[in-house]
Amino acid sequence: MKFSEMPYQRPDPEAVKARTQELTGKLKNAKSYEEAKAVFLTYEEEEKAIDTMGSLAYVRHSIDTRDEFYDGEIEFWDEFGPELEEYAQEWLEAMLVSPFRKDFEAEYGDLLFRNAEINRKTFAPEIIEDMQKENELITEYDKLIASAQIPFEGGVYTLSQLTPFKTDADDARRLAAWKAEGKWYKENQPRLDAIYDELTHLRDAMGKKLGYGGYTQLGYYRMMRNCYTKDDVEQFRKAVQKHLVPVADSIMRAQAKRLGKEYPLSFADAALDFRSGNPRPVGTADDILNQGQKFYDALSPETGEFFRTMREEELMDVLSTEGKEGGGYQTDLGLYERPFIFANFNGTQGDVEVVTHEAGHAFAYWMNRKRIPSEYIGPTAEACEVHSMSMEFFGWMNADGFFGKDARKFKYSHLAGALTFIPYGTMVDHFQHIVYEKPEMTPAERHAAWKELLGVYMPWMKLDGEIPFYSEGEGWQRQSHIYEVPFYYIDYCLAQTVALEFWAMIQKDRANAWKYYMAYTVQGGSRTFVDLLKHAGLKTPFDEACLKEVCETATKWLENFDMTGIE
Repeated sequence: MKFSEMPYQRPDPEAVKARTQELTGKLKNAKSYEEAKAVFLTYEEEEKAIDTMGSLAYVRHSIDTRDEFYDGEIEFWDEFGPELEEYAQEWLEAMLVSPFRKDFEAEYGDLLFRNAEINRKTFAPEIIEDMQKENELITEYDKLIASAQIPFEGGVYTLSQLTPFKTDADDARRLAAWKAEGKWYKENQPRLDAIYDELTHLRDAMGKKLGYGGYTQLGYYRMMRNCYTKDDVEQFRKAVQKHLVPVADSIMRAQAKRLGKEYPLSFADAALDFRSGNPRPVGTADDILNQGQKFYDALSPETGEFFRTMREEELMDVLSTEGKEGGGYQTDLGLYERPFIFANFNGTQGDVEVVTHEAGHAFAYWMNRKRIPSEYIGPTAEACEVHSMSMEFFGWMNADGFFGKDARKFKYSHLAGALTFIPYGTMVDHFQHIVYEKPEMTPAERHAAWKELLGVYMPWMKLDGEIPFYSEGEGWQRQSHIYEVPFYYIDYCLAQTVALEFWAMIQKDRANAWKYYMAYTVQGGSRTFVDLLKHAGLKTPFDEACLKEVCETATKWLENFDMTGIE
């Protein structure tokens, strides 16, 4: 069935609640494990159907935020989701106290219950209205970003459509694009400030209602941190400052020299990797997808079949269009055992990275789509990002097909970008810890905190006031994760560290590296992040030696890279 043919029907809230209560009662009254398991499997299937309707509504709203029907459906889900959570929590409680818990653990492992215990710590009926308001504010932020209409060079562009101009090789044009975007953000900053201020206080209040003294602990529980703590993350941040920031700084100094620019760099100049321009993919969106098929066919039989299905069943929407939500993501349609990729192609190397990154997520789902319980289909967020970020590096095998004459540029900028990204992503995490530790901060104080962190994590950025918004230390407001999913962003940094492990393995023996990748991926979400790595023979990013080693290996590769013919 093609995506366009998948029917959507809003569930009846009262019927769903009643059915959940009915199944919870049956689980409690089960007289044998066989009877309890049958109820459990029924609950799994019915929950999958409900989640699929929610995903369909979300995707179709993302594709066109102006669609009145799906706009209304998103309002429904924003309200219904938190209401249903109360009944889902009753089900979890019944599972946790079931006399057949040991039987479930014997068949499915104990992670199901470990996660349930964490999940129970994220909810109480008294925060339902707060959760609904939180959803409402996030939707408002998404719609505001999607609504951007930015005048530039006689045309009008969305934020995604403006992106290619922000990396143009012409200095004046590139700077003008950054100024145009910054101007839009500045004009909309009062509302951006207000939305985030309200979200911060709302989340702080939820944390206090649940007895945590604030939001941070609740945020960690919401992210299902089941194998590491806030202290582990703090140690990782310190290791990034110690090992990675100096490496990233040397990369940016070399970039300034290539461009003939003064160090530190303006935001506009930092966006240009090479004087002759950044690597650009060859051809149209269809050409990129065709090259994607070529890449996945060559990588393995499993990836070839997967990507062909994605194309044939319309499971990707990649063009950047008016009214479309920004960014990219992968979600799943469990009822059909299919993943879906949402993206905004704009003629930059990011288009190729979508075909590898989001498809890395989708392939992991594809390989585990029949797992029971469905919770084991995918692991926690940082573990999921290993699938995607590592797949980007496997994409190097088809760099010539994706980028043509810019293939060598792409390899250099992709690796350099991975190394400079980790300090940025770590800064996002550090910023959020500051925000939720001091929820009473004013918008101006939050901007000041971000500006100060820029000096710690990205000393190569010049804050001179030339570009509105960005050079004033306010660029965090374009990072949707900060608004939508607090404490998510460190997951990318942890995953990028592991992805660099894969990169190093690929340089030695790609076929062997793929065996390790598959050993990691086929575990789905059946283990914690740390245990997934251990069972696949990989190092954990919480080991400082891991970060130090990948820094040294990548730095050596970049320093020895032959720049002949690249300007």
